[in-house]
Amino acid sequence: MRVVVMALALGGLAAAQSLTLEQAVQQAVDRYPSIKVSREQASAAAAGIALARTSYLPKVDFTSQVNRATRNNIYGMLLPQSVIAPISGPPVREATGSSVFGSAIGLHVAWEPFDFGLRKSTVEAAESARRQADAAMERTRFDVATSAATAFLTILAAEETVKAADAGIERAKVVDDIVAALVKAELRAGADSARARAELAAADTQRIQARQALALARASLAQLTGAPIEAIAAGKLLSEAPAITAPEPAPAKHPALLEQTAAIDAVRARQKVLDHSIFPRFNVESSTYARGTGANPDFTTQGGANGLAPNFYNWGLGFSLNFGLTDWATLKPRREIENAHERTEQARLEQIQTDLTARLAKARALIEGARQVAAVTPMALDAARASETQATARYRAGLGTLVEVAESQRMRTQAEIDSSLARLAVWRGMLEAAIAAGSIDEFIQQAKGN
Repeated sequence: MRVVVMALALGGLAAAQSLTLEQAVQQAVDRYPSIKVSREQASAAAAGIALARTSYLPKVDFTSQVNRATRNNIYGMLLPQSVIAPISGPPVREATGSSVFGSAIGLHVAWEPFDFGLRKSTVEAAESARRQADAAMERTRFDVATSAATAFLTILAAEETVKAADAGIERAKVVDDIVAALVKAELRAGADSARARAELAAADTQRIQARQALALARASLAQLTGAPIEAIAAGKLLSEAPAITAPEPAPAKHPALLEQTAAIDAVRARQKVLDHSIFPRFNVESSTYARGTGANPDFTTQGGANGLAPNFYNWGLGFSLNFGLTDWATLKPRREIENAHERTEQARLEQIQTDLTARLAKARALIEGARQVAAVTPMALDAARASETQATARYRAGLGTLVEVAESQRMRTQAEIDSSLARLAVWRGMLEAAIAAGSIDEFIQQAKGN
């Protein structure tokens, strides 16, 4: 009695641990790395908005330095470069190797009081990039969820094929035993025994292939969920599918369409940035600084630690205008590039709409055809079973051949596979329709068991 109770408990535990379709989809969405990548990209895009908004803040630069250097200054112009350090003060009459301390400290503040909408358009472009990243994350989640649901159905189909193959090999073993007994009694030729063993080997090969397909299907789902797949719960997926109407083609809320629409908006936002970038840049600027030196205007030096601390200061307040005179030359080709990008993204949107419409039409055709097949397969299965029973009986009575028995067994195995997969094919068509519609939530709810 204790053994029976333990077995029932273990059986209940195993059943409780069977993975449902809803669990498989949720685990895939929670664990698959591509979603994590999309999530971090969305986080980076959100941070980009905060970065763009900092352009409204004044720019504050602080500098400080101490040096020991010579003071040999000369007349003449030096073109801007980054190698020769600038030097201030009057030119000397002759070079000397003596050096003095020097120091400097300063603060510069610059702020744009107006920018003709450039900063606003830059922030809007960053917000568009964030919306595009969010839409890409949702589309990735949807793709992973649909892949998990498809893999789940593939496992069910493989399991049903394995069951039919197991039943087929059991029937082949029964026939092999019958043939062996008849051959031993010299009621049948020895060739029938060889043929029976060949049919048994063929049935075994079919079972091996079915189990291989099942292992591959489980590996595909395990790749998405991040955990090995031991057992799954079919729910209603092996029963007759509900008679529902496929949704309308390519709704506007499909994740792929939303992502592509966001991509178009991002391009248009960048175009606005270009439209506002041609205007001059105005800055209110304020600067204060102090410098120290150990050199005197008469070319003598003060010596000691003089110059280590600033001893002269200046301040200033002003208004500046900056305008790139050649920027207009690059603006036109940059606009043409963005216009081409917009046309490209628009074409992709049209392609997605066309593909989704075609996918939904194919799903409807698949559902209709699968329903018709599902209505026929029960009769075909009954006929195959009757044929296999009659062929075996005729062979036992010496009125039929082993070829007829083998053929009837193969027909029965195939009819059992077709019968179990026909209903599943309707569910697969419903899943395809749900994918084309942009949401599989309703499909998951319909597939749940009672």
